[in-house]
Amino acid sequence: MGVSLLRLLVGRPLANRESAQAKLGALAGLPAMGLDGLASSAYGPEAALTILMPLGAAGLAYIEPILLTITAVLAVLYVSYRQTIRAYPINGGSYTVSKENLGINAGVLAATSLMIDYVLNVAVGISAGVAALVSAFPPLQPYTLWLCLGVLAVIAVANLRGTREAGVIFAVPTYLFLASFAVVLGLGAARTILAGGHPQPVVAPPALSGTTEAVSLWLLLRAFASGCTAMTGVEAVSNGVRAFREPTVKHAHRTLTAIVAILAVLLIGIAHLAAAYHIGAMDQTEPGYQSVLSQLVGAVLGRNAFYYVAICSLLAVLILSANTSFVDFPRLCSLVARDDFLPRSFATVGRRLVYSVGVLYLTAAAGLLLAVFRGVTDRLIPLFAIGAFLAFTLSQAGMAMHWRRALRRKDKAESGRPAATRARLLINAAGAVITGMSLLVILVAKFMEGAWITVLVIPCSILLLRSIRRYYLWVDRRLVVPDRIRLRRDEPPVVLIPTHGRDRLTDKALGFALLLSPDVIAVHLTELAGPDVDEHEQLLRQRWTFEVQKSAKAAGLRPPKLAFIHSPYRKFTEPLLKFLAGIEQDYPSRTIAVLIPELVMQRWWQHLLHSHRAWRLRMALLRYGGSRLVVMTMPLYLEEPSIEAAFTEKEDKAGAPTAGR
Repeated sequence: MGVSLLRLLVGRPLANRESAQAKLGALAGLPAMGLDGLASSAYGPEAALTILMPLGAAGLAYIEPILLTITAVLAVLYVSYRQTIRAYPINGGSYTVSKENLGINAGVLAATSLMIDYVLNVAVGISAGVAALVSAFPPLQPYTLWLCLGVLAVIAVANLRGTREAGVIFAVPTYLFLASFAVVLGLGAARTILAGGHPQPVVAPPALSGTTEAVSLWLLLRAFASGCTAMTGVEAVSNGVRAFREPTVKHAHRTLTAIVAILAVLLIGIAHLAAAYHIGAMDQTEPGYQSVLSQLVGAVLGRNAFYYVAICSLLAVLILSANTSFVDFPRLCSLVARDDFLPRSFATVGRRLVYSVGVLYLTAAAGLLLAVFRGVTDRLIPLFAIGAFLAFTLSQAGMAMHWRRALRRKDKAESGRPAATRARLLINAAGAVITGMSLLVILVAKFMEGAWITVLVIPCSILLLRSIRRYYLWVDRRLVVPDRIRLRRDEPPVVLIPTHGRDRLTDKALGFALLLSPDVIAVHLTELAGPDVDEHEQLLRQRWTFEVQKSAKAAGLRPPKLAFIHSPYRKFTEPLLKFLAGIEQDYPSRTIAVLIPELVMQRWWQHLLHSHRAWRLRMALLRYGGSRLVVMTMPLYLEEPSIEAAFTEKEDKAGAPTAGR
């Protein structure tokens, strides 16, 4: 049942040779990697307008200059990341670029920043999408958190099925969103022009509050910092170049161009129409909340069927914007894990040719974040964008160093004409300066609003990553071997068999143990079930003498011994470990092998009916046994299994190995 459910949710396992079919083209790449950038057009402008709320209607005069400035920074990032993709066509993410050009410490900092940003992107995207849903259907507001967690589960399952399938699944809402808001922005702009800049809204947005604060440079900088969340996700394409099919650079460039161009149009259009229709931000926690885009669609087209189509498409894109993180986060983690800064399981490809461990970890981290902040976007926004802009800055600085080294080497195969390389160097250097200044503004403006949490988490995460790296280095040093394997003729091991009594489990273990060594000791613990067990002990001694030892002698084998260990406090592992320590002293030059008879439980309910002492003993032996110890398991099946049953027909067709190949 479990396997069938897994196959239903995730799909059949894919063979390695099917990896090319799972790659993305530009058409599927836009919904797979562009949803983060496109969806940020909803919460980026709204975040800036939220900061401008104390200015009342006067604040609308500043939203266009702020978003135009953000668009200019976006243009610099676009040109810079095009160069990054061309220079690093395998994977040109901030981690790779920073590590290779600025050193391993800069690479770890970039990786940490991006991982934190990806987790935040999932939480912010989903919470903003649910906020859009609540705008259209206010009775759902009490269920905000549960809606967020439900959506998170759906996106996780879609990505466990594979990157390409997720892109195809999310293509319909993505292109519906683009079509809907092309109509809204186009019609709104036309009406604004015809009305001389003062159009009449079909549904009037809520009145803006009065001015409670004077305009200041600090306020405008805070608005810019909040609006910069609209640029998160631009780095996604360069971080996931390997997800595209050949030619990867061509498809990655096309996808990046489409994402940036559409995002720029959305930002400029929203800013212009928000000012024209007098649309401001509202408090998300208050009843009757309306998002900026909900007000905009209502003002341009009214609350008709098209309104609900547009809002539903917006809802879908906001919610699915988390998909960008689900595409890039596992790939980033796989690169970091290959350098031993994350557990190596993050670098292992799962059944659908995706990095399943990274997907599951991202799901758990984002779910925890949503639960802590109750799924409210405004509470998450202050934590956002710091990681992205730190990664932007490191990536641009790394690319500037890359071109500088190319000029020094005069490597024409890589850099082409020196004049062109200098131009690329100038672009990336300018990008590093601009994104660095933006990062400083964001950090100062948002620090007391919650950004201090991100500032604290980044160094803690770096310490964790470096601790993992130190552990793997320590393990590798302990596993280093000489050029030739050292073989020697030792005496056979002393074999210990824990036994409950004379049964098929014990007999099977004894038969195998006597093949390994003439020195076999069966160990029986008494008093495990309480007092008054002497009669059982005496009966076992008699049976062992007549049924086991005589049979061994008749077969020409040394009879196995039977040892009794008393356990007055009904403990199981400690008395056996003490007995083992005594055996090691008696046989100082011999290997000690513990052969554990174990009944294999093939039904889930059988696990509830047994004590699992074999598993507990095995864990204790592995933890405390030492290097002279060998731990073995002797399984006994009540129903004989079939190895072939582990493979399905579809798995064999997909390339699973079969006998004779």
